[in-house]
Amino acid sequence: MDIELSVLIPTRQEAASLPLLLADLQTWSGELDILIADAGSSDATIDAATLAGATVLRCPTPGRGQQLRWALERAQSPWLLILHADSRLPTTWAQAVHNTITTPTSADQAFYFDLRIDGDQPLLRLVELAVHWRCRHRQEPYGDQGLLIHRELYERSGGYSPIPLMEDLELIRRLKRIAQVRSLNQSIHTSGRRWERDGVLQRSWSNAQLRRRWLRGEPPEQLIASYDTPR
Repeated sequence: MDIELSVLIPTRQEAASLPLLLADLQTWSGELDILIADAGSSDATIDAATLAGATVLRCPTPGRGQQLRWALERAQSPWLLILHADSRLPTTWAQAVHNTITTPTSADQAFYFDLRIDGDQPLLRLVELAVHWRCRHRQEPYGDQGLLIHRELYERSGGYSPIPLMEDLELIRRLKRIAQVRSLNQSIHTSGRRWERDGVLQRSWSNAQLRRRWLRGEPPEQLIASYDTPR
């Protein structure tokens, strides 16, 4: 049986989150190619991936952009699904993705999940609404919303740049010039750990500042420290 879908997940110290996502992926009914692009995890990330039957690729250069490029070169399917390790998929994800990739016109479009941040704080719901507006009106989903894309369109867009941060926005900005970027009308849950650690307003402000600095031309290599430890 031909492999219908390749799932690519960049990881580093994701032993607590990765098994849950890998369990979600088991609901796919066809052949699935799961590639874990790891950047030197020293916890049980590799063990969790191996137990789930995923292929582990030890990326020699850390950074999500480089890790994803490393994995994409080894993906076996014409359809690619890029996910963050701390994401959870809805129970209906497999049917939605299958319906999309079996629709002929989908190969000329890219797709994302609607964002849902884990946590009960009302401010998180406002963040989700803002993300929803940005995606619908500006076609700019970020990496934590996943990306479903045909390999030919991915390659036509130029693919991920080998940078440690902003690789998702950098790709989407090129991608939306040549294709529609549409919602799968499915919600993906992402970890609220950074929001809980930093506070919703502080994390939102820090993310906005990082985007502005990047748009002004500051190298992603300089931004990564601020992302890990927001001011």
